[in-house]
Amino acid sequence: MKVPFGLYIHVPFCSSRCGYCDFNTYTPGELGGTELIAGYLDALDRELELAAARVGRPAETVFVGGGTPSLLGAEGLARVLGTVKKTFGLVPGAEVTTESNPESTSPEYFAGLLEAGFTRLSLGMQSASPGVLAILERAHTPGRAFDAAREALAAGFQHVNLDMIYGTPTERDADVRETLERVLDTGVDHVSAYSLIVEDGTRMARKVNKGLLPAPDEDVLARRYNLIADTLEQAGYDWYEVSNWARPGGECQHNRIYWVDGNWWGAGPGAHSHLGEERFFNVKHPRRYVSQLLEEGQLPIQGKDTEVLTAPERHTEKIMLGLRLREGIPEDWLAPAAAGAITAYEKRGLLERSGGRLRVSAAGRLLADGIITDLLLAEEAG
Repeated sequence: MKVPFGLYIHVPFCSSRCGYCDFNTYTPGELGGTELIAGYLDALDRELELAAARVGRPAETVFVGGGTPSLLGAEGLARVLGTVKKTFGLVPGAEVTTESNPESTSPEYFAGLLEAGFTRLSLGMQSASPGVLAILERAHTPGRAFDAAREALAAGFQHVNLDMIYGTPTERDADVRETLERVLDTGVDHVSAYSLIVEDGTRMARKVNKGLLPAPDEDVLARRYNLIADTLEQAGYDWYEVSNWARPGGECQHNRIYWVDGNWWGAGPGAHSHLGEERFFNVKHPRRYVSQLLEEGQLPIQGKDTEVLTAPERHTEKIMLGLRLREGIPEDWLAPAAAGAITAYEKRGLLERSGGRLRVSAAGRLLADGIITDLLLAEEAG
């Protein structure tokens, strides 16, 4: 089978920086205004043109992420997608997604995206709790994400995702329950739930280090994950990746490309690409990105370095990503030396074997990363 190929486009602009975020994003204050957006769009057009000539195949999926892609407005995002169609092209039925901040959306915005050809939306919700949003330093009001989801569905989008974060300091189980109740009330077909990670260098990390905020508690994170999983699965959402649930047909096809070790081109400042055994990434700062494309006329790959993955590295990545999926991996992907570790985890009810495939059980999802590490270590020891 042909390896799937997708296109990721990074929009590096945000109106403000959330305290927990370490993504490659920039506020107007950090860039001296919003004038750079026009240059970014021109540079992105050029990168897509150059990249399409190098790759030579149409995209099966497109995902516009950030940052805050909705700051470009429906017109700006329509321009981006128009360039994708003219350069890479899209296969019939391609999934085309954009992330959006609820506060920068409207019914007119959603209508414009549909008209442009977007098929899927991912809305940053995080929580229904005002207190949790304040700790995360999110700009949107608690109810706006749910209103935006309803507006998107009313506009005609069939696939809408709400992103939540759990385990924020001061969060209560009741906050998670309320968030889930409001999610289910919208009727969206996809939910992503990620545990809070305190990243070095963020404002939140500095507060935790100074004792102003408690660090996330592993036992609390486990309890919250189980609460989320039980609630969503009882409501008819199937887990298909450790942190993602969908109604039938609502799975994010672009993200599956990452999990099945597919290929993708990452366009935009700081975006990462993966083509076969090669991995590379773009220069991070938007100004350097723009100048390299518009003034120097070349792809903005950082230092022109390309990492060539070895066979053992590819093997490790396939196991680490594949075992996060509900369908798991073919058991024969693992060397015979891992058999003992597989059996031990199977006896504990954390791994399941069926039809020649190996997957984590419901109980094993919380421990997936540790299980995968042990299996790989067992291979090496053998």
